[in-house]
Parts: sequence; C-alpha cells; structure tokens
Amino acid sequence: MIDAAAFWVREPGVGEIRPSTVRDPGPDEVLVRALYSGISRGTETLVFTGRVPPGQYDRMRAPFQDGDFPGPVKYGYLNVGVVQAGPAQLLGRTVFCLYPHQSAYVVPAAAVTVVPAGVPATRAVLAGTVETAINACWDARPLVGDRITVVGAGMVGCCLAAVLVGLPGARVTLVDVDAARAAVADALGVAFALPDDAPDRQDLVFHASATADGLTLALRLLRSEGEVIELSWYGDRAVSVPLGEAFHSGRLTVRASQVGAVAPARRGHRTMAERLALALDLLRDDKFDALLSGESTFSELPRVLPALASGEWSALCHVITYGKG
Repeated sequence: MIDAAAFWVREPGVGEIRPSTVRDPGPDEVLVRALYSGISRGTETLVFTGRVPPGQYDRMRAPFQDGDFPGPVKYGYLNVGVVQAGPAQLLGRTVFCLYPHQSAYVVPAAAVTVVPAGVPATRAVLAGTVETAINACWDARPLVGDRITVVGAGMVGCCLAAVLVGLPGARVTLVDVDAARAAVADALGVAFALPDDAPDRQDLVFHASATADGLTLALRLLRSEGEVIELSWYGDRAVSVPLGEAFHSGRLTVRASQVGAVAPARRGHRTMAERLALALDLLRDDKFDALLSGESTFSELPRVLPALASGEWSALCHVITYGKG
C-alpha cells in the first residue's frame, strides 16, 4: 500500500485534494506514478459546475471515475505517468491512461498505452482529445480537396484542425470569436477567421464551440447538401438552432460525433485501443505544443478549475504537474 492524493469535486463548484491509499498491483496490473494530467476544459468544467443532466449520469462516467454526479465525484481522463510496478515490458515506461487527477494509481495493464519515443510526456496529455478528433474524422470521412471549417478554436477544435491539415488539397479554416486564436491556427498550419469573415460554401463544417451561435454559424457556412459534425456537449443547456432559412431547401445535415464508441465507419475494423495508439503516434508532431497553454501544480487544482469554469482563465489544455515525489 502506498499513499497518494486525488482531486475530487466535493459539490458543484467546489474541489478538494483528498488522500488516497493505493494497493499493490496484482499480476496483470500496473502501479503508475503520475507526471502530468490535462484538464479537458469543456467536459470537466461542466462536471465541476454540476451541469451533467441526470439522464446522462451513466453515459458520462469516466473509465476510472469514483463517486457519482453531481458530487462528490473524482473525474478526469487525461493522465500521463511512469509505471513503477507491473509486467517487465512496462516497467519504467511512460504511459497514457484515461484516469482522473491522482498522484498514483493501480489499473489493469491493458488500460495503459505506452507513449511513443519522440512524444514528450506533457504533450501526451492531449492523446484523449486527439482521439476525439480522429473519431470525428472517421465519422465525417472528409475527402481530398474538401473545403472544411472548424467552428470553435478550443482544445477539441484545435486538435481537429491539426489532424485535418494533413488531408491533401484540403482548405482548412479555424473560426473563433477570439482573435488571439489566430496565433494558434498559424502554429497548426491552418487559416483563421473571425465569425463574420468565415468562408461559406463549405463541404464540411465541424462544430466545437458549445454555443448556439456557433452551431448557427456552422449551418450558415455549408454548401447545399453539406454536413455539420457536432462535437460540442452542452450538458443541461437547451440550444436554439434556426432550422428554417436554408436548412430544408439546402438539404443540410447535422450529425453528432462522440468519442465513447468507435465511429460506425471503422467499428468492427478498429478497436478503441488502436484509436488511442494512433492518437499518440500523431502527437510526434511538435505543432501540438501550441495547445499547451498553461501549467499549475496538483496542489493548485482546487483553485485552477474554478478559474477555468468561470472564464477568468482562458486556456486550451491546462497541464497539471505532479513533480518527482
């Protein structure tokens, strides 16, 4: 047994660090000491503020969540650490795991994925979000030369733009209300536009702003018979969308994409483990460092999440550090 610490949402809007005792690993398990974890700002701030709809409590459970919504609950899924004990082939390896913010933990060996050489541990916290982007691409199946816009330059939108830019001949534009996101778009190698300047007649639009205005814009930017892939999760908020205007005459489509299952286009041909391994492989590209927008220590996490949830801090991926202890 070893001593560890974990972050819990005690009640909506209030977080705390709690001691945790971690047992020794069994024959097919690993003990991981955390190095970094990432905050998935959209989903985690909804969890932190208690805005998970009761009807979605079961579906929104994280793989190693403790407690229940709205709280107390231990939540999170972007954790990178070093294997301290377990099978010989994993001992000492840096791994990614869909685990909450906790300094050490024991999980089945199959639940960790080795971080490839050339991917820094800090960048590896993006693996879960890049995996979301991959799944969205499998859902949308963009074609060579497509005109593609991503509305919402948050963590998901930026990861998606970074993946899409590799499609030959594609013209990818990242759209956001924050002009400062232009610098991130430039680092990713994609065009940037404010909403009023966004290009129209797009073959495909991905929406990731989690706002009604963003979804309305996404529909307006489509060509006839174009498709919006909706990646935003609105929690318990009702969203008003204009389904008059060109929606029917243009035969437009809005389709959801969610990372909880492999997209139908690849289901039966790719496993979730293969999808995550692909995400980590794509993170060899250092352009993804543009998404790492801040760092705080684990002890500061109870103050960090309220600042992110309120909008006091504007961040893409905020990294939590655990030190070497």
